[in-house]
Amino acid sequence: MLGAIEAGGTKFVLAVSDNNLENIERISIPTTLPQETFAKVFDFFDKYELEAIGIGSFGPIDINKKSATYGYITSTPKPGWKNTDFLGKMKERYNIPISWTTDVNAAAYGELKKGSATDEKSCLYLTVGTGVGGGAVINEKPLEGYSHPEMGHILVKPHPKDSFSGTCPYHKNCLEGLASGPAIEKRYNKKAETLTDTDEVWQIEAYYLAQALMTYTLTLGPEKIILGGGVMHQKQLFPLIREQYRELMNGYVETPDLEEYIVPPKLSDNAGLTGCLLLAKEEL
Repeated sequence: MLGAIEAGGTKFVLAVSDNNLENIERISIPTTLPQETFAKVFDFFDKYELEAIGIGSFGPIDINKKSATYGYITSTPKPGWKNTDFLGKMKERYNIPISWTTDVNAAAYGELKKGSATDEKSCLYLTVGTGVGGGAVINEKPLEGYSHPEMGHILVKPHPKDSFSGTCPYHKNCLEGLASGPAIEKRYNKKAETLTDTDEVWQIEAYYLAQALMTYTLTLGPEKIILGGGVMHQKQLFPLIREQYRELMNGYVETPDLEEYIVPPKLSDNAGLTGCLLLAKEEL
């Protein structure tokens, strides 16, 4: 049996499957303080004879195996979680192979193997919601190096009609600071879902996301770009992003047809968990 943890700042989704990825049990628990959260994780997994576990965690996390803090959640603003030895706690409890990566890398891997990018060897997954995070799979391997991608914090050029300074405490006008759900709400003092008929909101949002996708295309050249997260439930964004992307790219490099290139996740909100199970299976 395989275990999976999709660890988010709001909730942990835990799952157990057989080796064919058929679901056996799945639960969601709130992300409270580490001691309480891990106690619930252990209660869930202790019922099973697991062979491997895959973890996709919110971050930033340390994925450098040469580092003294490999396996830690590092500089997160999530109360109580800064410098938490996540992987160490799991290995102390379960003496089995454990895969460790970011939640968005896991989602990208899930979409490559079972979702919108199954015919490709590379893809990029961007989630736009409470924050903005990106993961990539290149040559069928999650992209990792000294650290992991932090695609939500690239700087973007302000929209000519946007005077909003941004919400990111580190960079202000980075992608997350200007295009996340909280940025939309703070800019207009309204919940994003109440602004569905306000065209300017989504034109500005599309402008920032299209800039980011252009940057990712020019640096990574993914074969598919997948956009998920709560903000991307606003389906009117997809044609606007494709249009802005086409204008910004201005024919500089060739891409696949944009209707097939910039797409929603086929696995919906299950991409991360699916990726975790697949990575756990690979650990075997």
